[in-house]
Amino acid sequence: MLPIHPSTFSIVACDPKAKELGIAVESKFLAVGAIVPWAAAGVGAIATQSWANTSYGPRGLRLLKQGVTPKQVAAKLTSGDEHVDLRQFGIVDARGRVATYTGKSCFQWAGGLTGKNYAAQGNILMGAQVVDALAHTFETTEGDLASRLLAALAAGQAAGGDRRGQESAALLVVRSGGGYGGYNDRYIDLRVDDHPQPIEELKRVLDLHRLYLGKTNKADILPIDEGIARELQEIMQARGFYAGPITGGWDEPTELAFREFAGVENLEDRLIEGKHIDRVVLEFIRERFGPQVTTPA
Repeated sequence: MLPIHPSTFSIVACDPKAKELGIAVESKFLAVGAIVPWAAAGVGAIATQSWANTSYGPRGLRLLKQGVTPKQVAAKLTSGDEHVDLRQFGIVDARGRVATYTGKSCFQWAGGLTGKNYAAQGNILMGAQVVDALAHTFETTEGDLASRLLAALAAGQAAGGDRRGQESAALLVVRSGGGYGGYNDRYIDLRVDDHPQPIEELKRVLDLHRLYLGKTNKADILPIDEGIARELQEIMQARGFYAGPITGGWDEPTELAFREFAGVENLEDRLIEGKHIDRVVLEFIRERFGPQVTTPA
């Protein structure tokens, strides 16, 4: 029995300076993020698609960890695979070396290309312009790896994308200790499994990820003055987290109430010790829970 067929377009890439590796992928296929992306911090990233052989992911990462180059990995993965002409994949290692492979029997249009620190590929596309857009946008976009990958994916869709339409998309970025609490390498692992505009939805989810799990910028650390303390006490009291007086003081009961409130709102990763607050957290709380101003009719 042949494997499932997640025809799609994807880009795998690394940011050597930030020591990040990642994959962005979109397809007219349910839950493509459960099949295509594979990555390990300090090792590499692999996108396996078309008549996807999901064993290529873990096998390829093991080979990369052993020091095998992406091109050598591609040769080893395809050797002995009876359906090799239907496979497609992209590989990047932590040094920025890359490889892309498209079997000669992949449904047209199908192909891929490589550049500095990335490999882009796709099949059942509107044309070569889709992969060209992936590559050009990744090369010319500023920002962190996640931003560049997602911008490339959106450009691929704007250039025509999968000629069958859209359904799912995913973004995976790994870095050592980048996961929740620092316990694993899954820095960003986001999936949109079924949506009429999965890339736009993925952008929205990435914004939420950055809110809840992003790291505080030193420039955004604010002292909690009397005005901010009073504002937070009022909001917490209205929501049942704080029962004390509205004094504008940042005493122990207020701080304990705020930690519980922030935890309930999934903001615990952005909490700061002492009498300080992350500007991003404060603005989020104000927007969601502050006084609602209405315009008179």
